[in-house]
Amino acid sequence: MMIQTKGRDKIQITINSAQKGASLKEQKNELSSEQHYPLLKAEKSLDTMIGMKNIKEFIREMYALVYVNQCRENAALQPTQQNLHMLFIGNPGTGKTTVARIMADMLKDMKVIEKGHFIEAERADLVGEYIGQTAQKTRNLIKKAEGGILFIDEAYSLARGGEKDFGREAVDTLVKAMEDNQHKFILILAGYPEEMKRFLSLNPGLPSRFPNKLYFHDFTGTQMLELFRRMTKEKDYQCTEELIGKMRRHFHSISYYEKKSHNGRYVRNLIERVIRRHALRILEKEEKIDKQTLMTLEAGDFIIEEC
Repeated sequence: MMIQTKGRDKIQITINSAQKGASLKEQKNELSSEQHYPLLKAEKSLDTMIGMKNIKEFIREMYALVYVNQCRENAALQPTQQNLHMLFIGNPGTGKTTVARIMADMLKDMKVIEKGHFIEAERADLVGEYIGQTAQKTRNLIKKAEGGILFIDEAYSLARGGEKDFGREAVDTLVKAMEDNQHKFILILAGYPEEMKRFLSLNPGLPSRFPNKLYFHDFTGTQMLELFRRMTKEKDYQCTEELIGKMRRHFHSISYYEKKSHNGRYVRNLIERVIRRHALRILEKEEKIDKQTLMTLEAGDFIIEEC
């Protein structure tokens, strides 16, 4: 996609090892909120997400590249044409879809994509039931995505049926569209690490068409606890120190000993169970209910055996 933005005053943004040594917070202070609204808006949304340092740095680099490219155009220098197709690799609950939406919003604000719409699709949206239907369904979806972003979650499912599966036809159609319409839409394929590795081996032309590979890492025990604190506070609950201590031990235990991933989705589901237990405790006490009681989550509201 041709990178174009509206005219702005020049700013010095470099992408090198020296700058990477500076903190993101220090770098943000250099930018004016009016002049660089698309970036600061995206970073404000990203700041609400736990971890993701590599993702946040990539989005900042992308903004810098687009902005400096516009400055080059103003200086009568040849603009840089970038392939913005991406792979989002990570386990469930690591924020892949959320980041894709933030990225679409930023690129729309920067006029990189004309419409800025975000289309989320899965296997059923591309794969047909008989020969020839899949290619047409996939082409129709690509047509709808022109001027925006096409996000295909669990992309590896397109290859799950073996050589005779129609999913391979969808992959071949996507590859051809990326070549023929490279700058008309942005394609993001998302999925779990091991499955995506096998998926990329399906078509020899796939890996080279995705120069941007973003890895969404599993949450650490500390990050899960931070998310637990933040989400309960957002829901107008308070946690006793005993509950926080119990949660800290639990999150660190599953992070260290269990092989399966536990991320944002796990924490959200856990909070829902704690809130249900809190409600049951209040119901069964049959005492006067005051505001503090309604707000306070206790250690007894979390039962490890239910996890």
